[in-house]
Amino acid sequence: MTRTIPVNQNLVEMEYAVRGAIPRRAIEMQRTGRTIYACNLGNPQALGQKPITFYRQVLTLLEAAENIDRERSLARVAAANHQLFNESGVEPLSNYIIDYSANFLEQCRTGMGAYTESSGPLFIRAAIARFINRRDGDSIAADPEQIFLTDGASDAAKRILELLITGPQDGVMIPIPQYPLYSATVKRCGGAQVNYYPDEDSDWALTPEILGEAYRKATADGVHVKCIVAINPGNPTGAILDKPSIDGVVHFAEQHGLAIIADEVYQNNLYGGTFISMASAVGAREIPLFSLHSISKGFAGECGHRGGYMELRHMPQVEGTGMNLAELILKQASVSLCSNTVGQAIIYMLVNPPEKDSAPYGVYQEEKNAVLGELEAKAALIKESFKQMEGMECFGRTGAMYLFPRLNTLPSGSNDFDYCMALLEETGICTVNGAGFGQLPGTKHMRIAFLPPRETVTGFLPGWIRFHNRYVHRPQI
Repeated sequence: MTRTIPVNQNLVEMEYAVRGAIPRRAIEMQRTGRTIYACNLGNPQALGQKPITFYRQVLTLLEAAENIDRERSLARVAAANHQLFNESGVEPLSNYIIDYSANFLEQCRTGMGAYTESSGPLFIRAAIARFINRRDGDSIAADPEQIFLTDGASDAAKRILELLITGPQDGVMIPIPQYPLYSATVKRCGGAQVNYYPDEDSDWALTPEILGEAYRKATADGVHVKCIVAINPGNPTGAILDKPSIDGVVHFAEQHGLAIIADEVYQNNLYGGTFISMASAVGAREIPLFSLHSISKGFAGECGHRGGYMELRHMPQVEGTGMNLAELILKQASVSLCSNTVGQAIIYMLVNPPEKDSAPYGVYQEEKNAVLGELEAKAALIKESFKQMEGMECFGRTGAMYLFPRLNTLPSGSNDFDYCMALLEETGICTVNGAGFGQLPGTKHMRIAFLPPRETVTGFLPGWIRFHNRYVHRPQI
């Protein structure tokens, strides 16, 4: 007898391409002994990026506070007898690391294994506010009480959409192509996805016409558009939004009474570009703004530790209540008790790095610059190789951790999924096809994360070039 169970159909229909059919096939191939080059996911440390030493040294003491006194003793012995320590090969932790860790635990009070306040410890939120003010200037200062620590930026995005979507006619404007978290969460919450299409040929720029066309079409279909998502720098495109595009989003949101979700987790991945925060562009205008940041990207790459924050500005009242939306978000956060404390600690270190005259500062800066420099170099290598691939074009200034080239000359009957699956089967390079992120109808793309080590990238590029130029001349599929 067959047993079945009804479930939420929104979950059945939800899709998430970065862990979809192509990556699943890659896992199968790897189990048979094939070499796989994982370029499908923004997961830096899985591909050899080393953790930032400062973060891990502090975490060592935070998680084992009883070692702080021992490290102080070792530091005193090292100061008194340099030769002994030089001969032993043991490198004691600096007093700065020890004091930093002790100070964190003193402010935390209950240690790493206890629940914190639902929004996160106030001293961490205050440090985040100072970070935002340094970045944007103090004219419109950030408020620690409007900052919530989250389990990565994805957790924050899900919380916001869960709040805003009340039924199938509530619409969320999403840039296409987009990070599938947004389409999947809108689907899961039962809302309406409203696509808008940045101009690829103009380096993924936004214009009032692009936003207006999407809005008019949605409202004509009976959709009540409530918010607009802006991902800057972009995922999957890597594009960095320029000032006219940012200002255009702000003006559009103000004009139509929309909230803005600003996904800014790649704000350190600029490679010479300029980041303009949505908060600085919104300023004092009464536009509800949710800004997201994370420890998973940038130069930290601490994906597994799931740390992030959400900053709120200009929150409205909740309809039918005397409650401000920020109060409801606190209530929502309280259901989960708090975000994980290791993620909280690393987000604190991200926004409160070693001071310039401190012992760990030099190594910290060296490691940070090395990570970002390597990412830039690998992106340049791959973009240069596109010039040798017939019909391959890549637009926009490089940002984030991805390239999103357009495939202009696929054989008739072939789509970008076919291309990426064939690329995997023949070369072991695992990417994600453009349709998994959404794309302008009639176009075909792929996303590649430029995260494997440089020697690995250099090694697989010739094979990709050969594969590509054979594939585009295959007979009709």
